[in-house]
Amino acid sequence: MKSFLFNIGYFIKESGRVIKLNLLSNIFSVIGTGLILLLLGIVITGTNIGNRLVLMLNEEAEVNGYFSETLTSEQREDIATKINNMDGVRSTRIVDEDEAKTRMEDILGEEAKILELFDDNPFEAFVEIRINVDAMDSVIDNVKSTAGIEYVRDNRDVLEKIQDITYALKVLGYLMIAAVGITTFIILSHMIRQGIYNNKDQINTLKLLGSPSAFIGFPYVLTGVLLTLLGGIIAALSMVILINGAYDSMVGTIPFLPLPAREELIEQMTLWLPSLSLILGFFGSLFGLSSIREKS
Repeated sequence: MKSFLFNIGYFIKESGRVIKLNLLSNIFSVIGTGLILLLLGIVITGTNIGNRLVLMLNEEAEVNGYFSETLTSEQREDIATKINNMDGVRSTRIVDEDEAKTRMEDILGEEAKILELFDDNPFEAFVEIRINVDAMDSVIDNVKSTAGIEYVRDNRDVLEKIQDITYALKVLGYLMIAAVGITTFIILSHMIRQGIYNNKDQINTLKLLGSPSAFIGFPYVLTGVLLTLLGGIIAALSMVILINGAYDSMVGTIPFLPLPAREELIEQMTLWLPSLSLILGFFGSLFGLSSIREKS
């Protein structure tokens, strides 16, 4: 450790020399890394918002169970309580005939006048069942088999689409993280290999002088970490600008969109992107250093 601290000045100076040796190439590498990480940040942010939207849809997912006409109010309450205790059911609520008619009037708007043609209320009472989408099939089967329930309106197509959206968002997020990681890893390792190749004479001289591989390779690791960290900082700052701009334009324009708190997203991006760039820079540099052993 003392030897490392004693040579830290040399490592920093050598790292700066390696960067200057291929300055233009390194600048483009930083920009490329920043753009890749920016894309990852956009995907993470979009996935975050999408997950919140799916969660909101999950919480609103429901099926409706229609009672047999011969049931009394007490029997309806008992059935609703029984359904409420089923696995996968969030909550139940009985909607009586009058409320069902009011809801339809709200949906029809001006066309609700057509309901005045009926002498009696044409709507039936039903139990509104909020469900967990993951348990959709079992809940629907259990409700259908419940005594006193004559018909179940399950909206299965809508609920299955919610499940598909959830799965697609997760897969997209994982694929994007893998793609960014691999791309950054390859770019960085290539950059480190190029730096080693350009300094092969100096490296061979250090080897002849008995310098250990860790001493020779650390400046290149430091170079890779610094360049990717700079790319991560650029990506994080760009994400802050994008988030602020998006929130200023979307809040109020799309009020139903379940946006996370602006400060929460900004904190995530300013923490995750530089941290991820450090990890990728470190391991990418180590992979690039393998060329020292290959050429020795």
